[in-house]
Parts: sequence; C-alpha cells; structure tokens
Amino acid sequence: MDKQLQRDLTKWLKSQSKLAKRWMMFSIGLGFTSGLLLIGQAALLANILHQLIIEHTDKYQLVNQFVGLIVIIGLRALCSWGREVCGYRCGEQIRLHIRQLILNRLQNLGPAYIKGKPAGVWASLVLEQVEEMQDFFARYLPQMSLAVLIPVVILVVVFPLNWAAGLIFLITAPLVPFFMALVGLGAADANRRNFKALQRLSGHFYDRLQGLSTLRLFNRVDAEAENLDAASHVLRKRTMEVLRLAFLSSAVLEFFSAISVAIVAVYFGFAFIGELNFGNYGVPVSLFTGLFVLVLAPEFYQPLRDLGTFYHAKAQAIGAAESIVEFLNIEADEMSNGDTPLPTPNAIHISVTDLEVLSPEGQVLAGPLSFSINTNEHVALVGPSGAGKTSLLNALLGFLPYRGSIKINDIELNQLKHDQWRQAISWVGQNPLLVHGTVRDNITLGNPSASNNDVDQVARQAYADEFIQRLEKGYEHHVGDRSGGLSVGQAQRIAVARAMLQNGAFWLLDEPTASLDANSERLVLESLALAVTNRTTLMVSHRLDQLHAMQRILVMDNGKLVQNGSFETISHQGLLAEMLTHTDKRDLDA
Repeated sequence: MDKQLQRDLTKWLKSQSKLAKRWMMFSIGLGFTSGLLLIGQAALLANILHQLIIEHTDKYQLVNQFVGLIVIIGLRALCSWGREVCGYRCGEQIRLHIRQLILNRLQNLGPAYIKGKPAGVWASLVLEQVEEMQDFFARYLPQMSLAVLIPVVILVVVFPLNWAAGLIFLITAPLVPFFMALVGLGAADANRRNFKALQRLSGHFYDRLQGLSTLRLFNRVDAEAENLDAASHVLRKRTMEVLRLAFLSSAVLEFFSAISVAIVAVYFGFAFIGELNFGNYGVPVSLFTGLFVLVLAPEFYQPLRDLGTFYHAKAQAIGAAESIVEFLNIEADEMSNGDTPLPTPNAIHISVTDLEVLSPEGQVLAGPLSFSINTNEHVALVGPSGAGKTSLLNALLGFLPYRGSIKINDIELNQLKHDQWRQAISWVGQNPLLVHGTVRDNITLGNPSASNNDVDQVARQAYADEFIQRLEKGYEHHVGDRSGGLSVGQAQRIAVARAMLQNGAFWLLDEPTASLDANSERLVLESLALAVTNRTTLMVSHRLDQLHAMQRILVMDNGKLVQNGSFETISHQGLLAEMLTHTDKRDLDA
C-alpha cells in the first residue's frame, strides 16, 4: 500500500475518533490513574521488603502498609475494568457512526447500484470490516497517549533516586517503538489483502448458496465446491500472513523489553556487590531503591509493549478502512432528496419531459422520454427485454439519477421528500420479497399501525386469507426472504395485500403475475383490479392479453418511447403490432 494512502487512511480514522472523544478521554484518564497507582504499589512493596529484610521491622507494624497495598491493587483492577468499558463504548459509538455512513451512502446510491455487486460483498463491508476497527479506537488510540504519559511519569520518579537506571530507561525506550514500526511496515498491506480475499469469498459463497438448487440441477455442485475451496485457501493464506506478522511483532517487542529489564537488573546487582558505584548521587544504593526501580522496570516498557500489540489493530483498521473510504468517496450521480412535501398525496399525476435516466456512474440508461400519466389513469408500460422499463421505474421511485424533468403533482421529483413520495406508492413486483418475520409483519410492512381488522380485510381482498387460515399458526406463521415454505403465488398475494394496506394513490405494478400459475394469476389480477379502482396506475407487463383493460399504453424500445396511445389506436401498427403478432404465433404453436 502506498505510504501516502496509509497516512490518509490513518488521518481519516483519527478524524472519526472525535465522535467519541469523551469515552476516549475517560479511557486514557483511567489508564493514567492506573499507572500512578502502580508507582504507589511499587513503592509500598519495596518499602515493606526493605523494612522486613534490612530494618528487621516487626510485620505487625506494617499492617497499614499491607492494607494500603491491597487497596491499591483493588483500585487498579477497578481502573482496568473501567478502562475496558470506556474503550468498548468508544469503539462502539464510532463503529455505529461509520456503519451509518455506509448505509446512508448505500441508500443514496440506491438499489440499482447495490445490485451491481454480490450481496456478500456488502455484508463484508458493513459487518466484518467495520467490526475490525473496534480495537483501533478502543485500544490503540488510547494506548498511544498512555505509551507517552506513563513512561514519562516513571522517569520523573526514577531519576531523583538513581540517574543511571533512568538513563538506561531513556536510552532503551526508543528501541521498542522503532522495531515495532519496522516489523509493522507490511502489516497494513497484509490486512488489506486479507479483507479483499474475505470480500471475494463472502460474495462468492452467498451467491452460490442462493443458487444451490440451480447448481444441483446443472450438476455444478462439485465444480463450485472446488471454486469455494480455492477462494477459502486464498483467505487462509492471507490470514496466516497477518498472524505471522502479529506474532513476529510481539516476539520482537518482548525480546527487546526483556533485554532492557535485564540491563537494569544487572546494573543493580553489580551495584549491590560494590562493583559499580555511579548513578546514586553519592549515596549507597539501598534495597528500597533497587526493588522499587526493578519493580517499575517491566512496567516502564509495558505501555510500549501494549502499543506494539495493538499496532496490529492499527494495521487491521487501515486495511479495513481502504475499501470503506473508497466506497464512501466513490464518484457517482445520486438522486437528490428534497424537502418539499407532496401536495395532494391522495391524487397523483405524473409529467415526464425530456427525461434521461442515468446510472450511478453517469451513463445514460434510457431516454429522452416525454409522457404524462393523469390522475386515476391506468397505463401499461411494455417493450422487449432491455428496452429500459426497469430503469424508468427506478427513476420514478427515486432510485436512479436523471436529467430532464419528472414532476409529481407539478413538483420536481428531486425536490420532493422521497419518503413521503414512496409512502404514496403501492408497489407490487414480479419477485415478491418477504422479510424475516410473520405473515402479519409482512402484510403490515408499509403500515405497521394497522389494526387486525384491516389486515384481515386486505387479506380477504387479495385472496390470501384462504391459505393463511390453513397455516398452523395463521398470521403468526414465520417466513423469510426465501418465502419460508410458501409458494410463489401465495407470496405474491401477500405482496398484493401489503400494497392494499398501504393504500397508496399511485400503484406501480412490475410484472405482478410473472411466474404464477393460471389460478394464482386469476386471483391476483382480480384483487388488483379491485385495488386500483380510482387510483393512478402504471403496470409493466409482458402479458399483452392484459392490455385491453388499460386506458393507455406506453411502448419502449432501446431506451426510447416509440408508441403512446390507447390499445385500439396503436395495436395495429409499429412495435406493439409486431409483439402482438409474435404472441399470436406462439399461442398457435402451443
């Protein structure tokens, strides 16, 4: 990874820490207090041993000092507990913020952009990679401050007692961060490669899991298992590379810390036997001084060693932040969300003028288009696959950016409050999505406050109650995004009931009878015919035999609107006539 990029990512990570500055200051303060208590603990312990060994003081006279030692140990344990809690809260608050940034960005980019990558990639980005930042904020950043404050305080205490020991501390201390940085140079790169491998494996596995039935039917299970094995081998290799660097870093830090402590111990050993006579300001080295400094010696290097241990968390966070920052900074045209309320939400009319629908990257997907849909008018949108129908629907829903004009009740779409506009839409798609929850939860998705009577009524109108009553738990039957044991027709009728309960003034129907059997199609069409009465309706359909009931038909081809009129007017000419001819031939062949 480029060093400048590492610096930029580190700067971005530190800028996020300002959101939880209070928790971080609490964590640092408790760590510093624990360091001060440690000095007091070392002093009491050294004094007790000095009194017992050198002064031959009766142990009962030292009861107060023993009690003080126990109290200090308890207070240090309390500080350690508080520091862990504050560090966790700090990381949690920042992680929630970063995750919200990602979700807001995904919402702004819309479903059309999200479908461009496997679902597993987004799951890895939102879950695993954000989680990997926890230790950076909870441990590494507070430890950076403690790695300076605590050694400085120990030096301030040690130098007045023995300048030689203080000088040893001062000279050997930079070795720890120096070798920590030296070993950690490749850690960020290793973590970045690890996260890339994790993203690929997550996306690959999730997509294959969803299409397992298809893979089995085409006898591709073994081949895909080999692909998963290869992807998991790459992830395993990358993970071991990260762990190898982490273990190497810890070993190096422990080695140099041990050498430094040993130098201090050797100095005092020779000082006690009279071989060394410097560093003590002309006063003989006492047992208290030697024990006090020796007890503090490991603790002097401990904050630096902890920083080295948590340096791996920094490398992890930088590796995770690369994909997140890249996603947050992606240049894409977004559908702007205005703040103008939707006027007369109970009666919708739409006017489209010179519309060009754009992809998030700015590519023209359809257009220019010009048409209008009057209040309570029923309009069909037809055309061959790839004509641009889905792009037009995404633009009307506010999921894709556009050029030109889309006016809803004479207000430009990008000036409207999108939440309010979508609340006025009752949508039924060709692939009914049932969220995890009960049948009742799915019906009330757009209107959670609906009463049980309202739910029963729309279920009857959508002909869904006939199978819901046969379920063991009825409306409390649990379903999921794979329909949870319900047939496609049953799931579609639940989707129709859900749209009815929302009771929007604009009905948007995207192939509502696709993949349905004849009986389910009849029931769904009957319920929809009742629901869209006195409602503005736009229906996308490949079933041309359903067009007779529509007041007007829009025909698209290659992103352009090629026909616009009633069925009687345009069915004998142009693309619609060709489509009807092909449909009649297929029916005769059948």
